[in-house]
Amino acid sequence: MSADPGDADAGRAIFVEKQCARCHVPDGQRGAGPALEELRWPQGEMELAGRLWNHVPTMAQALSEAGFEWPKLTEAEMANLMAYLGAAPRRDPEPNLHRGQLILLRKGCLKCHSLRQEGGRVKPDLAERRADYDSGPAWAATMWAHTPTMAQMSSRLGIAYPRFAGDEMGNLVGFLSTPPRAARFAPGRRGARRRGNG
Repeated sequence: MSADPGDADAGRAIFVEKQCARCHVPDGQRGAGPALEELRWPQGEMELAGRLWNHVPTMAQALSEAGFEWPKLTEAEMANLMAYLGAAPRRDPEPNLHRGQLILLRKGCLKCHSLRQEGGRVKPDLAERRADYDSGPAWAATMWAHTPTMAQMSSRLGIAYPRFAGDEMGNLVGFLSTPPRAARFAPGRRGARRRGNG
């Protein structure tokens, strides 16, 4: 299923409206977060989703200390924001299911979550069919809404907060969104179909 492409101009407005520009300012100016140029460059949507995931703990703590609420983003807003930041689904490689499975294990996801009823007890089970696996913006919007709580939980439980680089997030979501039979019989292929790679 192909997601509608985001609108970069609308994304620029969201960047300002959600007050991202308060911390992420152009290079050469003084800002609390990474410079705007470090955020905006050609990248894949899933790659950017991984970068946003990595950014959550520091940002959540900074906003909390400053007395600001966590910004809410819908899927459509996330798609526009991603377009503004230079992300496009065609820049994500096809997910490698075998690597996705290894990432699931190496990142410690099953310490909290379950996969087909095996692993932790935090809902939902990662193998459940979910609409947010269908595109980068859908996944990133869901992650953005829930990851601050996950970061707090990992800190409380003494579990290392996982970080993602390059195509790791795409490989993970590709594995999670693939029916178990397809994943089992093609562990080494660059297999799963990437929905939203229009």
